[in-house]
Amino acid sequence: MKEHEKLAIDGGNPVIVEPMPTGVSGPSIIGDEEIDIVTDLLRRQQLFRYSENSETAAFEKEAAELLGVEFAVMVNSGTSALICALIGVGVGPGDEVIIPGYTYISTASAVVAVGAVPVIAEIDDSLGLDPADVIQKITPYTKAIIPVHMRGTPARLDALIAVAREHDLKVVEDSCQCVGGSYKGMPIGTLGDVGTWSLNYYKTISSGEGGLVFTNDRDIFERASYASDPGFPMWTKSAGDGWSNPPFSSQTYRPSEITGAIGRAQLHKLSTVIEHQRAVQNAFLGALDEGRGYKLQHMDDPGGDTGVAASIIVHDEELARGYALALEAEGVPAATIYNEGIPDRHIYSDWDSILNKQSPHPTGYPWKDPAYKGNVEYSKDMCPQTLSLLGRSIRFDFHMNLTVEHAWLMAQALNKVDAALG
Repeated sequence: MKEHEKLAIDGGNPVIVEPMPTGVSGPSIIGDEEIDIVTDLLRRQQLFRYSENSETAAFEKEAAELLGVEFAVMVNSGTSALICALIGVGVGPGDEVIIPGYTYISTASAVVAVGAVPVIAEIDDSLGLDPADVIQKITPYTKAIIPVHMRGTPARLDALIAVAREHDLKVVEDSCQCVGGSYKGMPIGTLGDVGTWSLNYYKTISSGEGGLVFTNDRDIFERASYASDPGFPMWTKSAGDGWSNPPFSSQTYRPSEITGAIGRAQLHKLSTVIEHQRAVQNAFLGALDEGRGYKLQHMDDPGGDTGVAASIIVHDEELARGYALALEAEGVPAATIYNEGIPDRHIYSDWDSILNKQSPHPTGYPWKDPAYKGNVEYSKDMCPQTLSLLGRSIRFDFHMNLTVEHAWLMAQALNKVDAALG
């Protein structure tokens, strides 16, 4: 090996000398639009979402138009959106819901919150729900599956929806990390029965916290709306006015007008964020040499990815750890997704409250609810394929503060490491 090709970890010169810019796309683009709209609300003391000329209602309308759906209701978080969506499709006590082993714990906790039992399934090389393992996890008690579009990459929707339809299961799309993504020309979240967004601080667009439930199914929308706010029928005067579902009371997931206003301002910037992230991601992928020691994460539809990240899957775990250390030395922040040094609540093995079936009630709800006739068991090593894939995966993150030139440098560093270690 020539001297200039020596890895930085072995004493060579690093590819990247200056620290890479940090940031989160949504918060990074906050500007006068968000500041002005919130200031105006504060001056007018208009903080309640059910008010004249509501910004929250405008956000719902504009988001629905962007997604091409008939109905949308805003809530106070992505977790709340999942809860309302599950209630919308009729999930409750006695039911099981299949979720992937790689997702934020909210996906599992939302299932528990509606009284159902989460069933954890393997992921495949898309780093999303494995359709083959979903089939293995279906029982007489399965009511729904939740494909999660992790890190902006659409799950294998064609295969997953086909499985769901064959077994008469509902599909709740967890699109919280894929706002602005698409799948074969359709917006992510609109291919299943109901979709969800998160506007958490770390998401593509952000109002700090916030969520959206959206669907073309009137029945699901009505039930999700009631689930979002026990006062919904009173504030909207809608119950009984062409609504087929009688009102029911649930938790309050109503957002404030400030949440809706910031969300609306950010929604107008979504295309800018997606365009930038995809440009940076494409620059990174386009500059890569053919991988020797790794393969790229599978994508059913690369053009639908939001561009927030790119993942490689190294051929074995020991080699992956070597890649991560070498990349760090070259100036690229990197680590395997699953390892002992970085607890990641996006991996099921760190969901102690779920794995230990810890209930908020001494009866052991929902696992010991009399309505539940199944028997789901958990363990930290119950999804070996998932742990193996994540233990060999290294993710490269992209955001509004990174440029195409940064992406080229990251790719150069990976090419250098792969040439030496692959």
